[in-house]
Amino acid sequence: MKIVFVVTRSDAVGGAQIHIRDFSIALKKIGHDPVVLVGGNGNWIEDLKRAGISCLPLKHMGRSINPLRDLRALLELCSTLKQLNPDIVSTHTSKAGWLGRVACKLIGMPVLFTAHGWSFTEGVSSKSALMWRMLERLVGGLADHIITVSRFDRSLAIGAQIASPRRITAIHNGMPDIPLTSLAQPGRASPKMIMVARFEGQKDHATLLHALSELGDLEWTMDFVGSGPTLEANVELCKQLGLSARVNFLGVRSDVAQLLCESQIFVLSTHYEGLPRSIIESMRAGLPAVATSVAGIPELIEDGLTGYLTGAANPTDLASKLRLLLSSAELRQSMGTEARARYVRSFQFTRMLDLTIGIYQSTLRSRSGAPAALFQAAETNTTTPLQQLTHAPTQPTN
Repeated sequence: MKIVFVVTRSDAVGGAQIHIRDFSIALKKIGHDPVVLVGGNGNWIEDLKRAGISCLPLKHMGRSINPLRDLRALLELCSTLKQLNPDIVSTHTSKAGWLGRVACKLIGMPVLFTAHGWSFTEGVSSKSALMWRMLERLVGGLADHIITVSRFDRSLAIGAQIASPRRITAIHNGMPDIPLTSLAQPGRASPKMIMVARFEGQKDHATLLHALSELGDLEWTMDFVGSGPTLEANVELCKQLGLSARVNFLGVRSDVAQLLCESQIFVLSTHYEGLPRSIIESMRAGLPAVATSVAGIPELIEDGLTGYLTGAANPTDLASKLRLLLSSAELRQSMGTEARARYVRSFQFTRMLDLTIGIYQSTLRSRSGAPAALFQAAETNTTTPLQQLTHAPTQPTN
């Protein structure tokens, strides 16, 4: 089967991009033909090509709203999809999801939308949230099915009347496993903390830096992985708080799994999310996590068992939770063990793959003339092809 993925940006690598790449690799391994359409000519395109995935850049697809450019992007998308003639189209991120659903309606192709966190979620400015809620309502009914990455986002979509509840399914993100030799040792002394996240307005590095300034009496170091427009401001804040000797800004890295293995605590301070893949990566590595309690994050972290949840933009609360873990190697180790067990139970890649393929099957069967043999292996619960995916490579996220 040929499936076309559509996503807005190639100049930034976040959860949606990693999801599409890993999913495309998996589909290709079990005999299907994935193609990715993406806006721009960013470095992510080369990442896809190295993985053997066909990728076509969309000249007019952009993140910001520009009516004339968006109309050109819509026409370009319609033309490209007609040429590719896929069996199904899977759209991701807000702009590509909106234009992709309209394009598929115009040319009569089956289309799915995966919401990696809604643009009208909590923490988004009220003006922006209102606009995107209205836009999503306009196209919600155009999708054959909508997949959300958390139960929180499914409830949010239903409450906003984006589509009928029967056409919205929550499927948690999953990630390929890593060798057991790569697991972290959170109980080690001189604990190292790590946060893997883009330096953009969505993420709240500043609250974490202020929290760290309250922990000067304890032994620790902090690594920030990622880059983006707010990086310089946070480096300057770090200097102002007198933390430069203990905080490292590592930039974008391709060895995140190794960095997690070398760390003892994972932290994610954020304003809003969908279901952060970076936390799943930390669970997979066997790390306790401390993160802001927004959107789908409570579906990942069992508060007090695999880590701690903290209030939004609350450095004192964040500092108190970090202090508990920094002060006890035994607590770090036990929480890390529980986090790893939770990943194995609920967030493995093959589980997400099976559930999503089920949505593909249902969508195509609802369309007249859908091939009866489509995804035959999945229909018969054949697991052999999926076992090849257990240790697929991963890249930095968020």
